[in-house]
Amino acid sequence: MGIDLIIRSSPSAIDFAILKDGVLTELHREETSAKFQVGDIYYAKISKIMPGLNAAFVDLKSKKDGFLHYHDLGSNIRSMLKFIKTVRSGKKYSPLLKDFKPEPPIHKDGKIEKVLQQGHPLLVQIVKEPISTKGPRLTSEISLAGRYLVLVPFSDKVYVSTKIESQAERNRLKRLAQSIKPKNFGLIIRTVAEGKKVAELDRDLNHLLEKWIELTKKLKSAKAPEKVFREVGKTGLLLRDLLNDDFRSIIVDDKNLYFQIKELVHKMDPEKEKIVKYYEGPLPVFEKYGIEKQIKTSFGRHVAINKTGAYLVIEHTEAMHVIDVNSGTSNIKTGDQASNALQVNLEAAKEIARQLRLRDMGGIIVVDFIDMQKNEHRQKLYEALREAMSDDRAKHKILPPTKFGLIQITRQRVRPARQINTSEPDPNAGGKVEAPVTLINKIEVDLQRITDRTKGKIILAVHPFVAAFLNKGFPSWKWRQRFKHKRRIDIQPRHGFRYLEYKFFDRDGNEIDPND
Repeated sequence: MGIDLIIRSSPSAIDFAILKDGVLTELHREETSAKFQVGDIYYAKISKIMPGLNAAFVDLKSKKDGFLHYHDLGSNIRSMLKFIKTVRSGKKYSPLLKDFKPEPPIHKDGKIEKVLQQGHPLLVQIVKEPISTKGPRLTSEISLAGRYLVLVPFSDKVYVSTKIESQAERNRLKRLAQSIKPKNFGLIIRTVAEGKKVAELDRDLNHLLEKWIELTKKLKSAKAPEKVFREVGKTGLLLRDLLNDDFRSIIVDDKNLYFQIKELVHKMDPEKEKIVKYYEGPLPVFEKYGIEKQIKTSFGRHVAINKTGAYLVIEHTEAMHVIDVNSGTSNIKTGDQASNALQVNLEAAKEIARQLRLRDMGGIIVVDFIDMQKNEHRQKLYEALREAMSDDRAKHKILPPTKFGLIQITRQRVRPARQINTSEPDPNAGGKVEAPVTLINKIEVDLQRITDRTKGKIILAVHPFVAAFLNKGFPSWKWRQRFKHKRRIDIQPRHGFRYLEYKFFDRDGNEIDPND
C-alpha cells in the first residue's frame, strides 16, 4: 500500500489529502484563524464549579467556557496544582521534577468541589475542539506526544499501545522505557515504536522533555488564560502519526510550507526527506492528483459503492449519523439473493470505513445494511467492518449486527464532522443538482452492465453540456470507453434532456434499459 500526502495552501487555510493507492481516505483542514487545537495547553482559572455535573467550567476567553469533568482531572491533579504554585511563587524548582514530592492521588469516584474551587489556577489541555454550541472539552492530565512516546508529567507508570500484539515486544519496550524514564514522569509507548531501539526512544524522550521545560518557563509568568504550549500544526500531527515506510510522496504547493515540512521530515526520518516535493504545475494541486473529483463523488448525500451500482445514503443529525446501504441497480451477481446481499454489504463496509475517516464523523453512527437471514453472513460482515476500520486512528467501538441488519458504531469525536456541499447550480433551471462528475460514474456503471449482456454499437444520449465533456480531449472519455469495451460507442447531444438525464440506444434506435 502506497500513501501520498497532498497539501494545498491558501491564505485562510491549509488542506491535507491522504491518498492510499490513489484513493482519498482522509481530508483535513487547518484554519489559520482557528483558536483551539487538540493538544494545546493553557494556564487558566476555574470560572464555575458545577457539583450537579461533577464538573467545572474553565475561562479560556472564548464564547463558551471550556468543560472539565472530574474524570478528566487525572489522578495526580494535586501534584500538578502543587507544582504550579511552586513555579508561580518564584521559588527555586527543577522542571525535570527530580526533587519533587508528589501529592497523594485523588479518588477515582470523588467530588470535584473537594479538589477545585472557583478561581483556582491550573493547566488544562484541549481534548475536543468546540462543536456546535459546546465549548472545548478539557483535561488536566497533561501529556506531550512525540513520535514514539507520550510523556505524562506527575505520573510514574509505563503503558504500551494495545495495538502492539506481541507480548515479547511489549515486554521489551516496557523494559526499555523503564530504563530511560525520569522520576515523576510516566510514559505511553506508541504503536510506531514497535521494533525501535532504545537510542531512538531516548532521542524522542529528550525532545519531549525539552518541550516540558519550555512550557514551565512560560508558566512562570503566564497570565490566565494564556496558551503555554501549542501543539504542532496539522502537518506535524499527520507526519508524526503516519510517516512510515508506506509513504511514497509528500506534495506541497507552497514554497515556504515546503521548506518547513522538509525540515520537519528530516528531524523525524532523514531518509524520508527526499519524498517531500514542491509542486508548481499549471493545474491546482488537488486537480492534478484527482482529489477534487474524489471530493465531489464522496461528500454528497448519495455515495456510490465502488462502481457496483449499489450506494450509501448518509444523513447527519444533531444526535447521530445514519447510513443506509442500498443495493440500487447492483451488478454484483455471486449466486443466490442471500450471497448477493452479503457481497453488497461487504463492499459497503469498506466504503463506510473510508467515509467515517474522510468526513471525520464522530459520536454515534447507525448503519442500516441490507437484511441478512444467516447468522454466519452477519458475523462475516461484522468481521469485515472491523477489519476495514482497523487502521482508523480515532478510538471506536463496533457492536455486532442486529437481526434487522443494524450495526451501531461509536467513534471518537474531537472536532466537527467535515461537510462539503458538492451540489451545483442547475444550468437549465433554478435550484441545485448533484455534481456532474457523479453522473459519469453512474454512466460507466450502466455502460458496463449493458456491454456485459449485449453486442453491437451503443449510442449514449445526453445533455449537450455533458456531450461536450465526454468528447473533449485525447483520448476522450468516449474513446477510452471504446477501447475498454472493444465496441463502438457514440455520444448523441439531446437539447431536450435535463442536465443530468441520459439514455442508451442500440444501432436501430431502440432504448436499452441497463437494469433489464
